[in-house]
Amino acid sequence: MDDNAENLNAVAQWAVDLMERLGGPGAGIAIALENLFPPLPSEVILPLAGFTASRGTFSLAEVLLWTTLGSLVGALLLYGIGVWLGRDRLRRIIARVPLMKVTDLDRAEAWFARHGAKAVFFGRMIPLFRSLISIPAGVERMPMGRFIALTTAGSAMWNAIFVLAGYSLGENWGLVERYADVFQKVVLGAVAIAAGLFVVNRLRQRRDQRRTA
Repeated sequence: MDDNAENLNAVAQWAVDLMERLGGPGAGIAIALENLFPPLPSEVILPLAGFTASRGTFSLAEVLLWTTLGSLVGALLLYGIGVWLGRDRLRRIIARVPLMKVTDLDRAEAWFARHGAKAVFFGRMIPLFRSLISIPAGVERMPMGRFIALTTAGSAMWNAIFVLAGYSLGENWGLVERYADVFQKVVLGAVAIAAGLFVVNRLRQRRDQRRTA
């Protein structure tokens, strides 16, 4: 058994123990932690919660309610981090990061002002961004009521898909994780390519500036 399989089994066993011990709230806690620590995969926890519900540990309605509440709690904690950072502190941090410019933050803020609502809603359904999108929402002080509504709606849709799949598949709940893993790798690959292109472009800009000087 490779390391990935061992890690998956460890996460699955931890989630099962938590849900069997605490019931629906255990599923909510697991998903709240997944929001704060993205390496904990919701693609494993959610279908496993659905499978556990199919065994009668708790009802399907309970697991959908608690996992959505857990997603909201985790998102609000990250939103709070964004509020604590604020624009001024974030600008000072960006100014010290190699290859980054404060103007990059200005463009990001302008983009969020136009597309923030869609980003928060759809971001809940994209690996990695599901957690990170709450921070810029806090930095930009998106109205709390709007943030809660968008996060709850997006999280409820994402959670329902995986919970219902696990509930329907029963013992074969692991099939969900296999297909979700492909989607996650595509997203991470796209992020890596975009980051690589950004670094190459920024290094070229610096080289051209030095030649001009």
